[in-house]
Amino acid sequence: MRFDLHVHTRLSPCSRLSLEVILENARDRGLDGVCLTDHDTMAAARLVREGVQDNGLCLLVGMEYATTDGDLLLFGPFEGLAPGLPAREVVSLAAALGGAAVAAHPFRSWRPAGPGILGHEGLCAVEVENGRNTPEENAAAARFAARRGLASVAGSDAHSLEELGARPVTIEGTVQSRADLVAALLAGRCLPAPRPEACRAPDACDRVREFL
Repeated sequence: MRFDLHVHTRLSPCSRLSLEVILENARDRGLDGVCLTDHDTMAAARLVREGVQDNGLCLLVGMEYATTDGDLLLFGPFEGLAPGLPAREVVSLAAALGGAAVAAHPFRSWRPAGPGILGHEGLCAVEVENGRNTPEENAAAARFAARRGLASVAGSDAHSLEELGARPVTIEGTVQSRADLVAALLAGRCLPAPRPEACRAPDACDRVREFL
């Protein structure tokens, strides 16, 4: 299945992408599923019926959670999670609650992830292809995931229709619920979908060398 795991709706102040537009266009953009990951909220779960929609699209709700050590994509039962918690606590909670914590765009130059995320044994996957990253930033994330033996995922980080589906991930097996998605992530049954252009992999900045 082809999923976009990182999509922002108008519940995120920075996005102009509505739920209606996502539902109407995701299938035409080659997607079997979309996960809504608004900033520090899962309020979208009160506005949509999660699971497989009438048009066959699997619509799920996650969250992009901000910490002082970088950002996490969280998938699972996190509706009651308070904002502003330390990264290490959030990653630990993800495992305790039966969810999945993914490092979001970890080597983005202006929002890098620190050891509270990259050094935590509970991290299950790394976003190695982000639609708003530079090729260099994505390449650094890919090298880190390979070095640590972590699963690799992709996400468009869409804030507009033009971005939706730009960085899909291929998930092995059928995903019809949050639990299905979490199980696939924890088992590593995911891989960024092939892209037509070759990925360049120059050296990353000195800031991230300690993690590579």
